[in-house]
Amino acid sequence: MKRTFILVAMAFLMVGMLAAEEAVIIDFTNLSADIIQGADGQMTQNRHTTMDYSVSAGATFTDQQKSLMKSSLAFKNWEVVLNSSARNAVSTALSQTAAAPVKADARVPFAGKEILGARILFPTSPVNANARIVPPFDIPAFEAAAEVNDNGEVQPAQASITTATRFEGGYGVLKNVGTIKALSVTTQGMNYPHGLYVLLKDSEGVEKRYFMGYLNFDGWKELKWTNPAYIQEVRAREIRLLPIYPTTTPYVKFAGFLLTRDAADIGGDFVCYFKDVKAIYDKAVLTTERDIADEDIWGIVSERERAKQNLEMTNFGQKQVYRFLEAEKQATENAFSSSLEGEVK
Repeated sequence: MKRTFILVAMAFLMVGMLAAEEAVIIDFTNLSADIIQGADGQMTQNRHTTMDYSVSAGATFTDQQKSLMKSSLAFKNWEVVLNSSARNAVSTALSQTAAAPVKADARVPFAGKEILGARILFPTSPVNANARIVPPFDIPAFEAAAEVNDNGEVQPAQASITTATRFEGGYGVLKNVGTIKALSVTTQGMNYPHGLYVLLKDSEGVEKRYFMGYLNFDGWKELKWTNPAYIQEVRAREIRLLPIYPTTTPYVKFAGFLLTRDAADIGGDFVCYFKDVKAIYDKAVLTTERDIADEDIWGIVSERERAKQNLEMTNFGQKQVYRFLEAEKQATENAFSSSLEGEVK
């Protein structure tokens, strides 16, 4: 009986390994700003990914200030982080992200939509330099599914929500990931020789980078990374039996792009565009119907995920509050009032 059980378990594990799937980790056409109008009349936040970090603010803030404490994965909120060889006052100020509208008559399926664009100012001197394009906050893996109103207020999810957490389904988080077989990035090249990496963070908090190739081409292209250590033949794999419950399934989340400039290559301004990041991967756990709803009885996984979600929200909120305070202290005047104009006494 015991031998039969082990064989059945191994069979399920092997099937799970072979159940490779293709999924979108992040699709930037989903991240256009569509709520909360700014001073210039433009929308400032993306509805689906808006996070309210006023819960991490102290009691000294007014309700009006707390109402402004919103952030999201809208394009203007992303950051360009330069390494020490590339960082100076000018390059830091000019290296930034923006929404990049694709022309309506473009011959691509996402014509008429917005994607992520970035401008990076690399040094012209012969030094190695790199830049990271990162989201405005560490994308939460356990943020509960929710709906957001026009004011950026997070509401409980309705029955129509299909994902268990908010950032699944092309918003930066991919659950139940075993071995990654391949990655792809849809990007536009402009004949620059710079290298491109995709940065992913796993469920253990370890960030890994995947080299996608060089951007020395013109036009749209899907750059691909294929796992050289991926073993296709199941009989050659190391088989491990894992407990079915109450383990949490592994995941990966998008941590950004890394762009590298070699000292021997051209420097100066560099512009790039990204549409999406996809993965082909083995499932970590093969989903099967079980006779007993373990989680309904014990709630162990839900309890662990709530604890992780609270930790993610605390870390996210503190950083955003500090940025809010810095923005409040920032000078808004762009010119001096003239001492030579006005009423003559």
